[in-house]
Amino acid sequence: MDQLKRMAVFAEVVAAGSLTAAAQRLGMTPSAVSQHLRQLEKALGLALLHRSTRKLTLTEAGARYHAGCAAMVVAARSADQALARLRDEPEGELRLAAPIGFASLLATALKPLCHTPKLTLCLLLDDAVIDLIEARVDLALRVGSQPSSSLVARKLGSMQRQLCAAPAYLAEHGWPAHPQDLLQHRWLGSGTGHATFDTLELHGPDGAQHTVQLEGRVQASQVSALHALCIAGWGICMGVRQEDFAALADGRLVPVLPGWQLADVPVYAVTPRRGEQPAKVRHTLDLLAAYFDQVPPRSTAE
Repeated sequence: MDQLKRMAVFAEVVAAGSLTAAAQRLGMTPSAVSQHLRQLEKALGLALLHRSTRKLTLTEAGARYHAGCAAMVVAARSADQALARLRDEPEGELRLAAPIGFASLLATALKPLCHTPKLTLCLLLDDAVIDLIEARVDLALRVGSQPSSSLVARKLGSMQRQLCAAPAYLAEHGWPAHPQDLLQHRWLGSGTGHATFDTLELHGPDGAQHTVQLEGRVQASQVSALHALCIAGWGICMGVRQEDFAALADGRLVPVLPGWQLADVPVYAVTPRRGEQPAKVRHTLDLLAAYFDQVPPRSTAE
């Protein structure tokens, strides 16, 4: 590494035309610059410069060697400029992981990225947790409390949850009046294993609380599938997405146990590394934070 520094000093001396001028550019003393040159020539076993009281001239060896040193300095500056652009301007590929149910949210929140021509977006939508390092993910959205890990989690906001069902299902099977009544209904649960249970903690009138454990008689690994099943009248599910609240607004779904509420669940932006983030990540985080600040999911159900 010392040799590379000496090569850069040599290139700067040639560009500046004198030791004094080079020292000013480099923020060094002329004696320090002269020492770097002597050490470089000693390491090479060749003189690179003819020194006189009035000027410096390149030796034949110095002329040949200077071309490579100058190219090295140009390459280093080009690398610095490329990183500066990455730091200051969103560009390159942004790899963003999120649950499948976040597709509509992302389409709305990240719409301004359409006007960022140097940035490409790769969405990795999967309800399973993706390994951010292995998948080279820049940013992930995750729901619920985050375990302690080397990943960096920033809370963006919360998502409302609402029990819902199709009017036809409730007309056939009756309306639950109390959380305990849910045990007599078909529960549409998330999961793919046998005997998968969802535990619901509901808060009711006058501070009442009730916990019920429901076995998913119908299970699906993707919330979009649960949404479709619920609208088709298969049973009761827990709506969390924009699509669910749109269906509640237009009557395709109706609230179940409207007097009982489920706690909102936090949404986190997770990044695989600490420290300063590139502009593409910072810009995307700002857009997501603005979305949760200005358009809270709760408002869609009210």
